[in-house]
Amino acid sequence: MDKMSTLEYINQMFPTEASLSGVEPLMQKIQSEIRRVDAGILAAVRQQSNSGTKAKEDLAAATHAVEELTYKIREIKTKAEQSEMMVQEICRDIKKLDFAKKHITTTITALHRLTMLVSAVEQLQIMASKRQYKEAAAQLEAVNQLCSHFEAYRDIPKITELREKFKSIKQILKSHVFSDFSSLGTGKESEETNLLQHLSDACLVVDALEPSVREELVNNFCSRELTSYEQIFEGAELAKLDKTERRYAWIKRRMRTNEEIWKIFPTSWLVPYRLCIQFCKKTRKQLEGILDNMKEKPDVATLLMALQRTLEFEDELAEKFGGGIQSREIGNEIEEIGRQNNSQSASDIRKKYEKKLAAHQGSENEEKDGNKDLSAPGAGFNFHGIISSCFEPHLIVYIELEEKTLMENLEKLVQEETWDVEEGSQNNVSNCIFRLTCMLTHHVFLNNAKLLLNNVLPLFLIIKRSLKRCSALTKSQTLYNLFKVFQRVLKAYATKLFGRLPKGGTGIVAAATGMDGQIKTSDRDERVICYIVNSAEYCHKTSGELAESVSKIIDSQFADRVDMSEVQDEFSAVITKSLVTLVHGLETKFDAEMAAMTRVPWGTLESVGDQSGYVNGINMILSSSIPVLGSLLSPIYFQFFLDKLASSVGPRFYMNIFKCKQISETGAQQMLLDTQAVKTILLEIPSLGRQTSGAAGYSKFVSREMSKAEALLKVILSPVDSVADTYRALLPEGTPMEFQRILELKGLKKSDQQSILDDFNKGSPAISQPSSAAPVGQPMAPAPPASTVPAISNPASAGFIASREDVLTRAAALGRGAATTGFKRFLALTEAAKDRKDGPFRKLFNA
Repeated sequence: MDKMSTLEYINQMFPTEASLSGVEPLMQKIQSEIRRVDAGILAAVRQQSNSGTKAKEDLAAATHAVEELTYKIREIKTKAEQSEMMVQEICRDIKKLDFAKKHITTTITALHRLTMLVSAVEQLQIMASKRQYKEAAAQLEAVNQLCSHFEAYRDIPKITELREKFKSIKQILKSHVFSDFSSLGTGKESEETNLLQHLSDACLVVDALEPSVREELVNNFCSRELTSYEQIFEGAELAKLDKTERRYAWIKRRMRTNEEIWKIFPTSWLVPYRLCIQFCKKTRKQLEGILDNMKEKPDVATLLMALQRTLEFEDELAEKFGGGIQSREIGNEIEEIGRQNNSQSASDIRKKYEKKLAAHQGSENEEKDGNKDLSAPGAGFNFHGIISSCFEPHLIVYIELEEKTLMENLEKLVQEETWDVEEGSQNNVSNCIFRLTCMLTHHVFLNNAKLLLNNVLPLFLIIKRSLKRCSALTKSQTLYNLFKVFQRVLKAYATKLFGRLPKGGTGIVAAATGMDGQIKTSDRDERVICYIVNSAEYCHKTSGELAESVSKIIDSQFADRVDMSEVQDEFSAVITKSLVTLVHGLETKFDAEMAAMTRVPWGTLESVGDQSGYVNGINMILSSSIPVLGSLLSPIYFQFFLDKLASSVGPRFYMNIFKCKQISETGAQQMLLDTQAVKTILLEIPSLGRQTSGAAGYSKFVSREMSKAEALLKVILSPVDSVADTYRALLPEGTPMEFQRILELKGLKKSDQQSILDDFNKGSPAISQPSSAAPVGQPMAPAPPASTVPAISNPASAGFIASREDVLTRAAALGRGAATTGFKRFLALTEAAKDRKDGPFRKLFNA
């Protein structure tokens, strides 16, 4: 307690002077407390002193106990060591006795086995000398087992002597067996009744000998059996291709007559199987020699007959012995050619894929089976192709015959084609069959089964038959060569279709395609062209299915090379040219109406009336042709045709206005009325053709093209002082030459025109030169006579296509909205055709 605490305590105990009277009693109380505390401390010290002494005593006692325990453990360990030594002494004597017993037992067993071995070898020697094969076979097994016990003693002279003796006995048995088997097949088996049983017992001996002995015996037997075959069929009389069937008859007769005799061989030896393998190898070698040594090409009929008989024989062997994996069924694959997969019913699709799944699982099982031990006879040998493959290099004559036959049939079909497509004569045989097939198979072709030419289906039927014939013979190089023949035949057919299209043409479509001369098409010609389009579309699709079927049938190393894209390109070119020809045919029909338009006295018309006669003529032409075309063409090609037609009529109508002499205000109003009527007629074409798909895009396209003619007429109607501004506003892409021609159409004099032209050229530097190319597909009429129009340096303004690249680029744009791959494909082909040196599309671009 510090000083301040002491003072506070005293002040607390004695707050007043009167309280000091209690000092004495407090002092006594404190002293009494001090004495009590001292007494407690003293007692605690004494108690602690006594506890330390006891702890020392306890520690000493524990130490003593540990020492005593250590002594006892040491004593136990000593006694254990003594016991161990005693046990070892006892066991040492027991081990000696055990070793002695083991050696004695081994010696006794070895001596006993040696005795048995010596006796067995002697007995085997006697049996071998007497040719007692059945007993010798059992004895061989016993000696082999006894010899196995003496492998560790092979260096002992006696054992070596016995092994050499046993080896010589086995050699004697082998020579006896081979000698006895040499009489098999010589006729002795019929004289000696026990010979077959004797040889059957000899087979038991062979099984007891090394496996190499059995292999040698079977090979010798097969070679001996085939010796006569080689002698017979190597002679000049039978070493011919037309005698091939007799080879197979010989081996089948041999196997049939000797079936009972060959039963002496164990089934596991597979003697007939091995004999057939050697026969096939020898036959292949001889046939290769015959084919290679022919001075002239083999007769196709003889070659195919030999190949057919060879394939039949291989099938028989594969069925009899197994080990051959049959190729996939090809009939169904070939029958799929020409069908429309995109319209199959759900059940057809389900059945198709169930069949594919089953085939896939079957192939997996075959693969698992193929992973078995191939060293076993028959486990992995494939009889298919073992002989027939030697015919492969020589089947070129067969392919040549097939190509000749196909080409002759093609020529015949084309010559017999009546092209009878007059309205109401659509019930030809080919189309009746086709429609019936569509109904039976639930397939639809070209939207409601459009009509085909008579020769299309027979052509593919002939191709299918040819494919079936060849695939039944081979699925290797020859089948691939035949596929290339199919390509050439189909290309030739595409060329025939090309040749049937009307020729000539001078309009804008002709300029874009390179066709020379004017195309004139009758109503019958238009129907023929539609049939050609439908037939080409069918060929395009079916040729792809043909390639798919061939790729499934043909060997895998050729499957990736099977491609019909070039053939499909040919038919795409036929479709493109046919549609362009249709457009140009209609364009030619418009010539008279366009000429009539220029002969109307537009400058002297007094009033605006109904639409002009040439508009009615255009309407009659379209009303006559469009319904027929719409009913015959598929929607996508009809849409392409409409786009091409719009790209021709609109620009041509625009340029035809420039060919008129003079147009008054009333004449311009009448012509504007006619323009709107023509526009309405064009807009109604999709509904006229009963095909409205893509009509919205077509309407926009027509409106855009015809709006140029309307804009031109509005410029003509504008006042002279504002004609330049109106021209720039409504026809921003117009040229100065066109503007000058507009001034002439308005009837302005040369002197008045010049000042307006000067002002126009000053205000329009960007268009002072004509454009280098006409818009896509805009067929421009020839330029007006030189007396009425100034000389034009650039042919584009006069209605010619200056750049084929621009034409092709814009022609591709005409397919807007076409989502079909085939449609886009032939547009792309058109673009790429410029760079090709040959081919059907090149014909469209010959300058």
